[in-house]
Amino acid sequence: MFEDDNIGRSRMLPPLPERMRPQSLDGYVGQRHLIGKGCILRNMIESGNLSSFILWGPPGVGKTTLSRIVAQSLGREFYTLSAVSSGVKDVRDVIDKARSNSIFSRGLSPVLFIDEIHRFNKSQQDALLGAVEDGTIVLIGATTENPSFEVITPLLSRCQVFVLKSLAQEDLMSLLERAMKEDEILRNMDIEVQETDALFRFSAGDARKLLNIIELVTNSGVKFIDNETVTKQLQQNPVAY
Repeated sequence: MFEDDNIGRSRMLPPLPERMRPQSLDGYVGQRHLIGKGCILRNMIESGNLSSFILWGPPGVGKTTLSRIVAQSLGREFYTLSAVSSGVKDVRDVIDKARSNSIFSRGLSPVLFIDEIHRFNKSQQDALLGAVEDGTIVLIGATTENPSFEVITPLLSRCQVFVLKSLAQEDLMSLLERAMKEDEILRNMDIEVQETDALFRFSAGDARKLLNIIELVTNSGVKFIDNETVTKQLQQNPVAY
């Protein structure tokens, strides 16, 4: 009965990476060079002086999560656009909304987060310039590509660029331990972690990939995680990996 209930609940819940998404810097894993004590992004949050910036780094290292935490920590409205599916009209609609809501925002400019900003063409990036310049919005962009080549110079000059790194092994271990202890599904499954070499190797410094692999393996009904089990599951489910 318990297993059926557990399976039913897991189907209703979002995937493990979303369930484990931290809501504050205290739960954020990695990027200590940016969010550690005395480091630039933590100082920005603690001072309340938020300026536009671009987060450049590989997939799964926390770019979107960090952007949300920054906005939430400072009580800013948070708008998000994906450069894959948004056009100039979408950009202008958000800017117009930010301007119309400014009377209710206590003088705090909202955050506009643009995922994969390197996919925006010149006209789309041009549409951001005025609003970034006059402080209507604070722009946070995320990219896996070098912004020096993918972001127009006028916009780049108005933003700081912060480089995010792949997660180190100790970061992955911390994330694994937190998932096994804190996730409402995993903590009730009584699964023993015996080995982590394969788990971390296949994750390759990517937090999202790590959590997806953990969910894939644990959903297979195993009672322990070791190198052989992880490798076998990924060979059987290459699409999921």
